[in-house]
Amino acid sequence: MSLFWRIFSLNAAGLVLAAALLLGPVTVSTPVLPAEALVVVVGLAVLLAGNALVLRIGLASLRRLGGAMAAADLLRPGPRAVVAGPAEAAELIMTFNTMLDRLEAERATGAARALSAQERERHRIARELHDEVGQTLTAVLLQLRRVADRAPDGLRAEVGQAQEATRAGLDEIRRIARRLRPGVLDELGLASALRSLATEFTAHGLTVRHHIVGGLPPLTEETELVVYRVAQEGLTNTARHAAADRAEVRLRPVADGVELLVRDNGKGIDAMPVGAGISGMRERALLIGAVLAVESRPGRGTDIRLRIPATVPGDR
Repeated sequence: MSLFWRIFSLNAAGLVLAAALLLGPVTVSTPVLPAEALVVVVGLAVLLAGNALVLRIGLASLRRLGGAMAAADLLRPGPRAVVAGPAEAAELIMTFNTMLDRLEAERATGAARALSAQERERHRIARELHDEVGQTLTAVLLQLRRVADRAPDGLRAEVGQAQEATRAGLDEIRRIARRLRPGVLDELGLASALRSLATEFTAHGLTVRHHIVGGLPPLTEETELVVYRVAQEGLTNTARHAAADRAEVRLRPVADGVELLVRDNGKGIDAMPVGAGISGMRERALLIGAVLAVESRPGRGTDIRLRIPATVPGDR
């Protein structure tokens, strides 16, 4: 029954009952007698209490809907609001649930396209850095070597410094290219890529240990890339913001799939706003139907867990 008919029926019943009583045994004198006033007050109180009860019951579903709307997060899909209550409220809840389903589907599709375009752009930039800038610096390094052989003793030290700077720049270009497009992931697989990633971040006072369990279920190329990018982003956040000296990367099979854990002993992130890095990791997790959980302990570090289900949706 709709909220309108609930309130109307209650008010109509109260007015009909009051009219029947006034036409029957109940009378009102002038001046009003105390007993008559008591009957009118009690009747009015009963009518108001009934209206309040009907409104509270009828609006409870709207309050639940308001709570569901306030808690809705497209990056953290959760249970839908329960369809209950008067017809108007039930229809509104159904409309909201349908809209939320559509928004989540559209966001997942848009995020998939954006991340796919991002990976293609990373691949293009990495190839240009390696083929163009890397080859140019290699040629410069060879020319400096020939110059160093012919340079007088007074300039040989400066030419050597230029060689070292060029060699350092070439190494940095290669490192950036590897981070943009991890060739080891395509060539040797996810386990080797994660070990190489841990080795790469073991520098500047940070020690990264890795524990990659064998016997992992087969994963799609997209899933392996998401796992690698989440581990990469987690270690990047640790190196830049966590003030940690130890971190670890774990990849192991679990009962319902595969779990990636990136843990550090830094200062935690509870007091820090969620940045683009964590949001990007959540978007990547949604693309493969995975669940990302960030657990932070102030002063005791942060855990980033990516739980990949055993059966990955084929349409993703």
